[in-house]
Amino acid sequence: MNGPFILALDQGTSGCRAVAVDPSGHVYALQNKELSPRRSAEGFSEYEAEELWQTQQEVLHALLDQIGPQSVAALAVCSQRSTIVLWDKTTGKAVAPVLTWEDGRSQAQAARAALSQAEVHAQTGLFKTPYFSAPKIAWCLENFPQAKQTAQAGNLLVAPVASYFIWKLTQGAVFATDPTLAQRTLLWNLHTGNWSEPLCRSFGVSASCLPVILPTLADYGTLLYNGVHIPIKVCVADQQAALSYHQLAPAETTVNYGTGAFVLHHTGDTPAVLPGMLSSVAVKQEKFPPQFLLEGPIFAAGSVLQWLQAQGILPSGVDIDEVCRYSQHPVHFLPAFGGLGAPYWDYRVSPVIEGLSSRTRSSDFVAGALQGIAHLVVDITDYLQQNKYPIKKVQVSGGLTGSTYLLQMQASLLQMPIEVCSQTQSTVLGAALLAAQTCGWKVESWKPEYKRILPCFSQSETQQWRQTWQKLVARVRSVK
Repeated sequence: MNGPFILALDQGTSGCRAVAVDPSGHVYALQNKELSPRRSAEGFSEYEAEELWQTQQEVLHALLDQIGPQSVAALAVCSQRSTIVLWDKTTGKAVAPVLTWEDGRSQAQAARAALSQAEVHAQTGLFKTPYFSAPKIAWCLENFPQAKQTAQAGNLLVAPVASYFIWKLTQGAVFATDPTLAQRTLLWNLHTGNWSEPLCRSFGVSASCLPVILPTLADYGTLLYNGVHIPIKVCVADQQAALSYHQLAPAETTVNYGTGAFVLHHTGDTPAVLPGMLSSVAVKQEKFPPQFLLEGPIFAAGSVLQWLQAQGILPSGVDIDEVCRYSQHPVHFLPAFGGLGAPYWDYRVSPVIEGLSSRTRSSDFVAGALQGIAHLVVDITDYLQQNKYPIKKVQVSGGLTGSTYLLQMQASLLQMPIEVCSQTQSTVLGAALLAAQTCGWKVESWKPEYKRILPCFSQSETQQWRQTWQKLVARVRSVK
């Protein structure tokens, strides 16, 4: 018999994954399936709950059939944050579309919430924007009669995707979430660690609809598969799962490039409040004090390349670095799909491309897009340093780290070396590492390997590029 293994599920923005990890921390087997949200109009991004669950179930069952359920010591479940599911507990059926973190149609619900922006930020560490779940919940309750009727009947359940999956996996026996996911609902108090009645009232959400809050590492019930009981030991948000794998220490910084990108700076056991940045919570373990992060989201990273592919500018399956090699005159590309995230939080801004000429080629759009992503990262790190959070070391991970062009541009704009994680499965490995700890496995050797990327352009060159970029951002934001 193979094993033992830790099994980790990950619902990302663009697909579902299930991995089996052996005691040495290596991926033994992996199943995945693509599933992107429907973006039928500007600012819309949604899944159908049944399709989401069916896709995750397919990769889970394929992996269990491959390795044998009896070989699984524990299961971890992680998912994208702020994406929210509303369903009827009596039928298990969704009563509204699953609005993703990208969905921005609940702007009005965010704006009219009774608590002020300052009050929301003080309680949650986040901002009153449609990026987070509470305005999305309010929008669904207003626009889907079935959701409202289910709530009035006392049968509505509302939770992040990972919690929805756990409810399904346990056949409705466990309805719970952890702090890393609870916070992104905008209904959780960062300081008390509980659902906030004032926040729930402000957004018109009953706390009775929300899951029980447990530590990240806890008993989340069992999955019964082919007569075998598999304990579910971890529920966690994707970014915090990746941080667990990187073992980020206080005062260190990491950048994760996925569909969006996230800059996270560890602030230790004290929640730091900085206007323009999010105060986030790290993985919570029982009997250990909470740890906190300053976080800067970038709304579009990998999705920018998907857009270029959809326009026929970037052929599918080609080597991005090979394309960029032919770029002689990169455009100035502000990839503000969905607006600008940290430190601006400006939803009025749309994507802008400047510097077009008769010499512009398709490769110049691709190179310009990667440069734009790198500039947005530096906008955040510069802001942190200006506010007395020095950037001493930067680790980077995620799918886009396969592009040497991006990495060299990132290091050059930062004017410091960056450490690139060689493992592309940081999220599921981080979730698996947490579950392995609950099983008493020795995880000290699960340290990722890094390679260093050095700046390849001079400080004077990059300063000039930064000045051009800053003028572009200021000019675009000045247009009402």
